[in-house]
Amino acid sequence: MAKTTSAVELRQMSRETLNEKVVELKKELFNLRFQHATGQLESQGRLREVRKDIARIYTVLQERNLGIVEDPDRAADTTDVEKDEKADA
Repeated sequence: MAKTTSAVELRQMSRETLNEKVVELKKELFNLRFQHATGQLESQGRLREVRKDIARIYTVLQERNLGIVEDPDRAADTTDVEKDEKADA
């Protein structure tokens, strides 16, 4: 992942996608730390970017857990339920 992702873009993603992205970024962070320890790291700034990306994703997930921001997954679920209820009526 060469480019950082903004919080607005992250809020549009599903939980599943965000969880996959966290796993991917943690693997990248591990590799970057390993390169840093062995003196092979070319870009010191990338370590910081990856850490901030992980924190940004965790923040978006926590916002959803607390109900601060609407969860796109739940919005899709509720519209399906509302459609089913209207069809039954």
